[in-house]
Amino acid sequence: MARVKGGPVTRRRRKKVIKLARGYFGAKHRLYKMANQQVMKSLMYAYRDRRQRKRDFRKLWISRINAAARLNGLSYSRLMHGLKMAGVEVNRKMLADLAVNDDKAFAELANLAKTKLNA
Repeated sequence: MARVKGGPVTRRRRKKVIKLARGYFGAKHRLYKMANQQVMKSLMYAYRDRRQRKRDFRKLWISRINAAARLNGLSYSRLMHGLKMAGVEVNRKMLADLAVNDDKAFAELANLAKTKLNA
């Protein structure tokens, strides 16, 4: 059986990596070996940071809710506990949006939580 050289296959694979490395600085977008290393690292960062973004947004929402809750005389944990006791099922994203854009609605929720905590 004749020996098969993988020229076209190898070239296609390398071109794919170089294409993914567009925009990188210096040799990282020119040389295959360095481009391949950087593309692998970048894909790892992308995978990790898709999960990290969810954590970051949750932290942001909690800090916004906490700031608004303290303006209404509650801590974050007491507000969330009071809302849970009241049976209010509003997620943190929506609470943070209310805290930023609709002070009156957030104040009503805070008062509801206060009454449930005091009862």
